[in-house]
Amino acid sequence: MSKRITIDPITRIEGHLRIDVDVDGGKVQKAWSSGQMWRGVELILLGRDPRDAWAITQRICGVCTTVHAITSVRAVENALKMEIPLNAQYIRNLIILAHSVHDFIVHFYHLSALDWVDVTSALKADPDKTSILGESLSSWHLNSKHEMRRVHERLKHFVNGGQLGIFTNGYWGHPAMKLSPEVNLLAVAHYLQALEVQRKANKIVSILGSKTPHIQNVAVGGVANPLATDSQAVLTVERLMAIKGWIDELSDFVKNVYLIDVAAVGAFYPEWTQIGKGITNYLSVPDIPLDTKGTQFAFPGGFIEGGNLAGRKPIASFNDEYWTKGVEESVKHSWYDYDKAGALHPYKGETKPNYTDFKDDAKYSWMKSPTFYGKTAQVGPLARVLNGLAAKHEATTKYATAALDTVSALAKTKIGLDAMHSTIGRHAARAISCCVNVDLLSEQWTALLTNMGKGDLSTFNRPVFPKDEVMGVGFHEAPRGALSHWVVIDNGKIKNYQCVVPSTWNACPRNEKDEPGPYEASLLNTPIADAEKPLEVLRTIHSFDPCIACAIHLTDTENNTAITVKAV
Repeated sequence: MSKRITIDPITRIEGHLRIDVDVDGGKVQKAWSSGQMWRGVELILLGRDPRDAWAITQRICGVCTTVHAITSVRAVENALKMEIPLNAQYIRNLIILAHSVHDFIVHFYHLSALDWVDVTSALKADPDKTSILGESLSSWHLNSKHEMRRVHERLKHFVNGGQLGIFTNGYWGHPAMKLSPEVNLLAVAHYLQALEVQRKANKIVSILGSKTPHIQNVAVGGVANPLATDSQAVLTVERLMAIKGWIDELSDFVKNVYLIDVAAVGAFYPEWTQIGKGITNYLSVPDIPLDTKGTQFAFPGGFIEGGNLAGRKPIASFNDEYWTKGVEESVKHSWYDYDKAGALHPYKGETKPNYTDFKDDAKYSWMKSPTFYGKTAQVGPLARVLNGLAAKHEATTKYATAALDTVSALAKTKIGLDAMHSTIGRHAARAISCCVNVDLLSEQWTALLTNMGKGDLSTFNRPVFPKDEVMGVGFHEAPRGALSHWVVIDNGKIKNYQCVVPSTWNACPRNEKDEPGPYEASLLNTPIADAEKPLEVLRTIHSFDPCIACAIHLTDTENNTAITVKAV
């Protein structure tokens, strides 16, 4: 007999997400992904000065902050056909890369690791054996016996005092947990160390962006950072040298801890390389612009259909017609109305809310359903890595090879690229992307100082708004995937504005053809050991790193239950 499990809300994410699954024969047979809040930012922007959009859209979310600011100014600049000073591009790139590294570290260790790591099991570990294990895997200096003993004692203090704090309410002892006590202790140690390491990435964002979250330095036309080599009142070489030190520390952790830990999880949970596949159409956009016109990028983008890397179609720039003509959004299963039936291009997008209650076969989410040339697409680190591999991107190939080799060595069996199309594969792709991004951080830092050394200290070009109607799109390969803002400007004011965000692509309800979205498709055939503790559902959903506040943005004040898991 089929059993319905409702998890509302999914925790350890941003925003309010509800997941329903029908389970029969111990496996998920059908799934629904429902955003339980409404995002009305597009309506707030109507009639406003386009130069204000970046500051307003940044408030969509307290996590995805820099990404909306950057994407918004890119959209307006694209509409105005503006060039951006090289220094401004480099500073923006440093901010978004540091933000991305921060986001990836926090996601794996603090939002999803506890789906795989049994914290209470770590109490049974031998700290010295844990240290030997850690030192056999990498040269990370905090894998020492002294450190593992210290963490073990700290964990015992938490448990004996009945104050698990951040480790409260985990599914400890769940039958799907299978790491050894030593591996669990190593993971707990790295969890705690990551709390300190991620701060270094945020320091970079704070110095360059004036604050975090919600940076204050970007502007349509560049950035507000004045540059100098001889003044303490602006962004000096001294401050940039401090940034370089943090970049080096981040690189050490990402390559010697994060990448290794993800590989270890993959090796100990090999069955999860066959679970969570879902949609294999992958969309990513190019990013890290290297010129003033936004036509050259450090990282490639493109569309891969059906997992066929050889058939990848590249996306070259903001103005690439293949990109600009392909995106549409449907509201057939969303709590919105359109003036006419069918999907709409973002330039013609409408935001007309109409809540009708949750109905399995009708409308059930505040998220729209984006498609690329009529096809549902998965976005995020996996799409980014697969596009990088298809484009023969050197750094992506290097770290993807290292990750798969490490998993194979630990699992003592060959793990191939097909394993990436999975729940574990999304975690591996995020770690690979983090390695690529930390290298790009160093490269962009060098590029900025080199350009300053040539005497170029320019950071801003003043925008000029025509009276005629103009349209522009900005995109950014954000931590969670392809993010785009689409703006229509008329007589210097915003006439229409639409944000098509990563978690809308991934968490969307069924589309115009009634096809499931990536979350929904990835849950099919997932084994469920305990319907009252649906850990397996959380594992796959968390692998996407949901940010539902970006997809929707208003909470229900009357039915705001903290958490409900129902198995009926």
